Parts: sequence; C-alpha cells; structure tokens
Amino acid sequence: MGLLDGKKIVITGVLTDASLAFGVAQMAQREGAQVVLTGAGRALSLTQRTARKLDTPADVFEFDVTVPEHVETVREQVRSSLGHVDGVLHSIGFAPEVCLGDDFLAAQWNDVAIAMQISAYSLKTLVDAFLPLMGPGGSIVGLDFDNTVAWPAYNWMGVAKAALESTSRYLAKELGPRGIRSNLVAAGPIKTMAAKSIPGFKQFEDVWDDRAPLGWDVTDSTPVAKTVLALLSDWMPSTTGEVIHVDGGYHAMGA
Repeated sequence: MGLLDGKKIVITGVLTDASLAFGVAQMAQREGAQVVLTGAGRALSLTQRTARKLDTPADVFEFDVTVPEHVETVREQVRSSLGHVDGVLHSIGFAPEVCLGDDFLAAQWNDVAIAMQISAYSLKTLVDAFLPLMGPGGSIVGLDFDNTVAWPAYNWMGVAKAALESTSRYLAKELGPRGIRSNLVAAGPIKTMAAKSIPGFKQFEDVWDDRAPLGWDVTDSTPVAKTVLALLSDWMPSTTGEVIHVDGGYHAMGA
C-alpha cells in the first residue's frame, strides 16, 4: 500500500522536472495518488511538456490565479477529471525584478501588489477553486521559504512569503471546522527555475550545507517532497496552521 492510495491531488507550479512541485507529483503517483497539474500563461506549454515525464502522464489544466474566471473553469475541469479533491499543493510565486535584489526601497506598490497577489493571496484563490470539491480529511499544503528573518536579495518576495505564512494560519482557522488542514513546508534552497530568478541565490548555496547540522543538498528535492506527502496523507490528521522546516536544521542555528 502507498501512503496516498486512492487520493486525488491537484498540484500547481510544475514547470520543469527540476521543479519542487514535479518531485511531489512524481512521488505522489508512486505512493498511489491520482494527480492533475495546473499551469498558466506562457508557462502552460512547459507544464504540459513536463507532465509527460511523470510515470503516468497527468492532465494539465489552465489556472492563472490573477484571472477570476479561471477559478470556476478549473474547478469544473478538475471535477470532470477527478470527481473530488483530497489535497492541493500550492507552489506558486512571482515577483517583478525590481522587488528582488539589493534595493528594498526601489519597488513601488504596483510591483509589490503583483508579488503579493501571486505569491500569497493565491493560496486563498486555490481554496476558492477547490474547496467545493473537498471534504473532511482534505489537506492544503504550500511551499514556503522561512521568513522569520530578512534574507539577502529576497526583499519583497520575503514579505510576500511572510504574508503566505499568515494566510495559511487564517485558512487553518477557517477550514478546521470542515476537517480540512492548511500547512506550509519551509524548504531550504533547491536549484530550480524559480531559484535562478533570485539575485544572490548563490549566497544561500554556499553557506547552507555548512551551517545545516544535517547538511543540505541543493540538487535533491526528495526530503521536501516526502514531507509534503506526509501532510497530504492521513498520517498527520491534527496538524494545521503549521510551518514545517525541511532545511537540514539551518533555521534553528545561530550565526
């Protein structure tokens, strides 16, 4: 028996087979889940191509979290494909270039608003789309990057991730009476397309393995995927509103 036998899971954010979300999708299938993917905009064709690399090629549906009409259309497409939904992975993030880098003061509200909507408010948008298809035991899981401190170059994306963490807690409060959980996995740095867009990402690579007591491999998404699967499964039924760190222990170490 697999950990997710019979589960039906919606996974966002798959761009290439190096994406964290791809690792989750692949492992979820191997643990017995039926998986569908979503993609958006110019990246939709990338998602469709990558979906064919899974052990079992997955359906891909268009879902741009900034387009209100997509909330209903993707819900009906997923309803037709899966019938119901047991779990959703939020792996969505974007910030305009000016929001990242060395100058925190350079970004204006129009830029920050984009980062906040796509990287934080989108968690609530996923709930709008798929809550009608979920019942007790359902699980919302988001991929996060710890934001209890300020990081070099991360800037407004860090602010957006802090908002994501708060959004997840409020969703946990809202969805708990329905028996649905909301949690985040704060992953250490992994070499993905998203990471390449962050100026100074190399700084994280250089120090993380040295400071993490368990060590850290920036090319291995397996520990992150395993933790996400645990949260999507029935094995953590009373865990909600949590941020679980999968970073080799880096977050717990002093300077």
